[in-house]
Amino acid sequence: MRNPTSLKLLTTLLLLFFVTLTSAQEISYDNSKKYILGGLKVTGLQSYNEQTVVTYTGLRVGQPITLPGDEISAVITKLWGLELFSYIDMYITKIEGDKAFLELHIVERPTLSDVKVYGIKEKKVEDILKDTDLKKGKKITESLISNSKNYLQNKYKKEGFLYTKVNIATAKDTSETNAESMVINIKKGNKVKVKEIDIEGNEKISDAKLLKAMKKTKEKRLYRFWKKSKYIEADFQEDLKLLVDKFAENGYRDARIISDTLIKNDDKNVTIKIKVEEGDKYYFGDIDFVGNTVYNDRRLHQVLGIKKGDTYNGVLLKKRIADDTKPDAEDVSSLYQNNGYMFSSINPVEMSAQNDTINFEIRVIEGKETFLDHVTVVGNDKTNDHVIFRELRTRPGQKYNKSDIIRSIRELGALGFFDAEQIKPDIQNPNPNAGTVDIKYSLVEAGSSQIEVQGGYGGGGFIGTLGLSFNNFSIRNLFNFDSYKPVPMGDGQQMALRLQASRTYRVYSINFSEPWMGGKKPVRFNLSLSHTKQFGYDYINRDINKDQQFSITGATVGLAKRVQWPDDFFTISQSINYQLYDFHNYNVGLFNFGNGKSNSLAYVFGISRKSSGPNPIFPMSGSNFNIVAKFTLPYSLFNNIDYDQLNADKEAAIIDRDNAALEENDQIRYKWLEFYKVNFQGDWYQRIWEKLVLRANTEFGFLGSYNEKAGIVPFERFYVGGDGMGNFTLDGRDVVQLRGYENQSVTPYVVNPVTGQLGQDGGVIYNKFSLELRYPITLKPSASIYALTFLEAGNSFSNFKEFDPFYVKRSAGVGVRIFMPAFGLLGIDFGYGFDQDYNPNSVGPSGWQTHFIIGQQF
Repeated sequence: MRNPTSLKLLTTLLLLFFVTLTSAQEISYDNSKKYILGGLKVTGLQSYNEQTVVTYTGLRVGQPITLPGDEISAVITKLWGLELFSYIDMYITKIEGDKAFLELHIVERPTLSDVKVYGIKEKKVEDILKDTDLKKGKKITESLISNSKNYLQNKYKKEGFLYTKVNIATAKDTSETNAESMVINIKKGNKVKVKEIDIEGNEKISDAKLLKAMKKTKEKRLYRFWKKSKYIEADFQEDLKLLVDKFAENGYRDARIISDTLIKNDDKNVTIKIKVEEGDKYYFGDIDFVGNTVYNDRRLHQVLGIKKGDTYNGVLLKKRIADDTKPDAEDVSSLYQNNGYMFSSINPVEMSAQNDTINFEIRVIEGKETFLDHVTVVGNDKTNDHVIFRELRTRPGQKYNKSDIIRSIRELGALGFFDAEQIKPDIQNPNPNAGTVDIKYSLVEAGSSQIEVQGGYGGGGFIGTLGLSFNNFSIRNLFNFDSYKPVPMGDGQQMALRLQASRTYRVYSINFSEPWMGGKKPVRFNLSLSHTKQFGYDYINRDINKDQQFSITGATVGLAKRVQWPDDFFTISQSINYQLYDFHNYNVGLFNFGNGKSNSLAYVFGISRKSSGPNPIFPMSGSNFNIVAKFTLPYSLFNNIDYDQLNADKEAAIIDRDNAALEENDQIRYKWLEFYKVNFQGDWYQRIWEKLVLRANTEFGFLGSYNEKAGIVPFERFYVGGDGMGNFTLDGRDVVQLRGYENQSVTPYVVNPVTGQLGQDGGVIYNKFSLELRYPITLKPSASIYALTFLEAGNSFSNFKEFDPFYVKRSAGVGVRIFMPAFGLLGIDFGYGFDQDYNPNSVGPSGWQTHFIIGQQF
C-alpha cells in the first residue's frame, strides 16, 4: 500500500509543475484529465471568511475540472490580482475515483495599524497620509510602500528639495491580528538653488536673452524677489522648450538642445550646463492662403501681420494663427470664430525651404456657418433667469461668436452676484453638418448682500454705524413675504439703508437703483434720499448744545444709459441733485454764517467706460474711466445782486472784524450756490506675470465759478490725504485718498480774515497719480484676499493759478484687501509719506501712517 503522504506530495508536485508551466508558456493539455470537484478547503485565513474566499474563486463542488488546466491558473491569477495575499498555492489533497479534492493555502498580507511620520511639521502629517492613502486597515504591499516613497520624494523635489530621501519601514504590531505599524522618515535636506546656468553653442543670441526666456529656472541673485531660483525638474524641462522657442522667434528654426547636465556643487547649489546648436537663420518667403472664401487674401494677410522677408518666427506664426494665451486675441482663427465659423481650422504648412527662405501655405477649412441653438444657464439658485439673460450677448438663433461669449462672462462677473472665477461656458452638442451648437453657462451664486456694523469713539462720544446693502434686491416682491430669504431677492436691483449716529450727529440715507428700468434696455434709474444733522459740542465741558444745529437734506434722481457708440462699454448718466443746508445758531467757524439757509440745485452729467474684468473684485485686464461734470444755474446773471457792493461790504466787515456783517453778507451770497465742478478718474489694469497685476490710476478735480466776483463757494471742495473714507461730510466735499499722510492733511491751510486762526476750507483743484502691484492670495467665493504694494503722489491747491501737476506729495507702502460678501471690502495699508504735509505743526516728512479701509472701491 502506498504511503498517503507520499502520494499527496507527488500529486501536489505534479500539479504545481503543470500550473507553473501553463502560466509561463502555451502548452498542450493532451495529457490532462477531467475530474469532478469533490471539495475545496481554504487554509491560512486569519481575517477573511472561508466561504467568502471559496465564493470568490468561482469554483463549485460538483463542477467538472481539468487537472492540470486553465481553471486553476485563472483562480490563482484572480486571487493575486486582489493584492490581499502574500502567498497563494493550490494542493490536491486526495483523489477518489473521478473526484478530486483541493486545498487552497493562502497567507494574508498584514494590514496597516498605525503610521508615524518624522522629518516634517506635525500639522502637515495629516495631508501626507491623505495624499498617500495610508490609512488604518490598508493592506501593506510592496507597491504601496514603493508608490508612497516615490510620491513623497517627487513631492518635495517639486518644492525644490532635490535630494530628498524617504525611508519606510514596517514592524509587526502584536496588539492586533496580522497587523503591522509603519514608520516614515523624511529627510528633505536643503532647497537646492541654481547657482549658475552655463549655455554653450549660442553665437547669435546672447546668454542674457536666453536666460530671460527661461521663465521658472533662474540663477540665484540677491535682487530676485518674485521668481525664486529653486531647481525643479518639471519646470526646467518646460524652460528648455522656451529656450528653443527663443531661437525660433529669431529665425533659428532648426535650433535644438544637444545636452543638458546637472552638476551638484554642494547640498544647496547646482550648476546647469546646456549645450545648444543654433543652426542657420531663416526668413519668411511666400505665404499663400488656400481654401478661404469668406475673407480675401488681403484681409487675412492684414490679420496675420507677417510679410515676405521678415525674420522667421515660428512662435509668432503660431500666435497669429491661433493665440491660446488670450481669450480675446486678434488672430486669424478668432477672425473666423467671431463671425460664426466655429468649425473652421487654419493650419500653416511649410511648402519649401530654399536656401534661407521658407515658403508657407496656410490651409483654411472654413466649415459651415454656425448658429446657436440652445443657450441655458444653471446654478442660479437666487438670481432670476431674466436678470442673467439680459446680460448675455449670446442668444439662440444668433451666429456663433467667441468674443460674445467672452463679453458675456465679463458682464456676468460684473453683476457681483456670482463667483467670477467659476463662470464657465460649456460648448455642447456641436453639429458641424447642421451648423449648430449649444452653450450652457455654469454659475455659482456668491453672497450679494452686505452688512456694515461699526462702533468707535470720536466726536464727543460713541459712534455707531449700521448699514444694509442688498445688491440683488427685488422690489416687486416687497409684499410677497414668501420671498423673504431674508429679504426679497433675485431681480438685480440695489437697495441700501444706512444709519450713523453719535451724541453730536445723525446721518440717515436710503438709496434704490434699478439697472434695467422697463426691463428692455440697460437704463439705470437711481433715487437717493439723505438727511444729516449736526449739533454743537463744547470740547472743554464735553457737552452737547442742541440749540446749535446744522442739517443737510438731500435728494438725487438720475438715469444712466449704456450706449453703443463709441462702443458698448460706454455709459452716459444724468441726474438732478438738490441739497438744503440749514443753520441754526451754528457759529462754530466751519462756515462764515451760523444762521440761515443755503440751497444747491445741480445738474450732473457723466460719461464712463468700464471694461475691466473679468472679476470685479480683482480685475486683471481692461480699464475704467469716469468723467463727471456738476453744474448749477448761473444765478448771478439774474438774481439782481450787486456783487461789487457785496465784495466791498465784505472787505469792510473784515477790516472792522464785524462777524455779524460778515455773516449777513454770506447769507446773501450763498442763498443759492453757484458753481461748476469737474471730476475725472481713470484706472488701467495690466497682467504682468501670471496673476500679478499692475493698476495705474489718475484723478483730477476742479471747482470753478461762472462769475469771478461771486467767488467760489465754500462747499463741494477737495480734501486730500489719508484713507479716503468720507462717510460723514457736512459740506458736499470730496475726500481723496492719499496714503502715507494723515486724513485731509494734504489740503492747504488758510488764515481766517476775521479770527486770524488757521483752518482748512478745502482745495478747489487737485490731482493724483498712483501705481499698485496686486497679487491674489485667494479668490474663493467665501473670501477674496489680495496683497498690494503702491506708489502714490497727489496734491490740492487753493486756486488754479497755484496749480502745478508735478508739485506733488509722494508716498509708498504695502497693504492687503479682504472682500467678504457679507461685509464688503476690508483692508489695511501701511504707507510712508516722503514729504511734509500742510499741517502747521508738522516737521519733516509725514513718515509711516496706518490706514484702515472699509467699504471703499476695489
